Amino acid sequence: MFQPTRRKFLKSAAAAGAAISLAPHLVGRPARAAGAKDDRPNVLLIMADDVGYADIGCYGSEVRTPTLDGLAKRGIRFTQFYNMAKCNPTRSTLLTGLYFCKRHSKNARSLGSLMRGAGYYAATSGKEHFDGWVPRHCYATESFDDAFTFWACTQYFIPPGWDFRRPFKLNGKVLDPETIPVSRKPFYKTDVITDYALRFLEKAEAVEKPFFLYLPYHVAHYPLQARPEDIEHYRGRFRKGWDAVRAERFARQKETGVLPPNARLTEPEDNLYPHRGGKKWASYDPWDEVPEADRDRMDLEMAVFAAMIHRMDRNIARVLEKIEAMGRTQNTLVLFLVDNGSCPFDNGGKRDPDAPLGSAGSYVFLRPEWACAGNTPWRYYKQYGHEGGPHTPLIACWPGVIEPGITHQVGHVADLVPTLLEAAGASYPAEADGRPTPTLDGSSLMPIFRGGQRPAPEILVSGWKDARRMVRIGDWKIVRVKNRPWELYNMAEDPAETNNLTDARPAKVKEIVRQYEAWVKANQAKPT
Repeated sequence: MFQPTRRKFLKSAAAAGAAISLAPHLVGRPARAAGAKDDRPNVLLIMADDVGYADIGCYGSEVRTPTLDGLAKRGIRFTQFYNMAKCNPTRSTLLTGLYFCKRHSKNARSLGSLMRGAGYYAATSGKEHFDGWVPRHCYATESFDDAFTFWACTQYFIPPGWDFRRPFKLNGKVLDPETIPVSRKPFYKTDVITDYALRFLEKAEAVEKPFFLYLPYHVAHYPLQARPEDIEHYRGRFRKGWDAVRAERFARQKETGVLPPNARLTEPEDNLYPHRGGKKWASYDPWDEVPEADRDRMDLEMAVFAAMIHRMDRNIARVLEKIEAMGRTQNTLVLFLVDNGSCPFDNGGKRDPDAPLGSAGSYVFLRPEWACAGNTPWRYYKQYGHEGGPHTPLIACWPGVIEPGITHQVGHVADLVPTLLEAAGASYPAEADGRPTPTLDGSSLMPIFRGGQRPAPEILVSGWKDARRMVRIGDWKIVRVKNRPWELYNMAEDPAETNNLTDARPAKVKEIVRQYEAWVKANQAKPT
């Protein structure tokens, strides 16, 4: 059981201090003889945005994702993998290995700079979004060799009149989207992200280094926009309604083994959480109560969402085909994950009421009912510490190392920094620029990749801000909604959080709260 003590903390700090102290971009790169071939694995790290646990094929969806399904068939699927439940905190954790601001965070290191220091060519193409505590030297332009980025949320097409509020940048230089070369017109952001990724792979081909390519797509974050032919491919497929889609996904999940046998399908009303004035937020209308006149639009909305995921999958295929053409497939570790679960939130973006849904002029969000289907069978959504927020897929494929299958071992996005450093044969520095670096919060997934067991994480943290915090220690999890009282679940017995044990086990709640508070204090952490 996790008992953070000063003695244990000092012991961990001493062990970290034994690591090599290096300059900002340097970690313990293995010494190699002159002319020796560098046979360390290339790394392709792909992240989707606002995609639920059940939104891709190999996790139960009817949406066609043959590329991701192929990676899953050749690799391993995690059934208990966590993120930080929202875009910016997940990206902050992914690239620094830290749950949130803590001791020495100003000297945090980016995964990009760590891999560069280990002798990798490091490039990124896609979304960038961090919490305020992440230091500037961890941003893409400062830590990757090459970076095509945009901040937070932008539209997918060049909208009428040109209205991107946040610019695209190439290595820090602002680009005019009208002049960006595209492989296919009209400009569509998912395709353009891949175009730059392919250019970066061409650069990687010219250097005698392994590559680290970080590919954070924006799919399927609002606004819902997709190419017309992709939308047409899915039109009519969701006329059966969200209740039927959710039930069918749950059945496929059970059949394929990405859910434990005792997982239950939560009731829709379990996702109507407290809001202003004690009212329940988020609608959930049973499909048989939806007027016939509205059903076509509901089908179209979900068809656009599915089309976005389908287009992303096709673009991932483009990247994998390039790696195959480079002759590097057999020595490339591919990881696919998501930053948080499905999102039902409407931020009131600009709308053209006459623009066809899914087009450049529209600005539409996913309905709560479809988001609920995306998070099948979990409760709640993006931002929340209940499983619908932080519990999403992780696929890992590495020929010759990872045996195909499914693992029920628990992992967290904080584990990726130590995992990739171990794969690269590198060490995390105890110091950089003459100052201590913060202690990483995760541990390597390599034992799982190699077919073994790794010690269960001492503590897992997620949920956007303390108001929605979740803390998991072993099989026990506490979680709350909008600063309301803690709920308690046994995740081994009740993975879908259907039986709140707070009243039955009040001492257990207090125990986990104490452990979390002790962890925060020992790490001088500053959770928001």
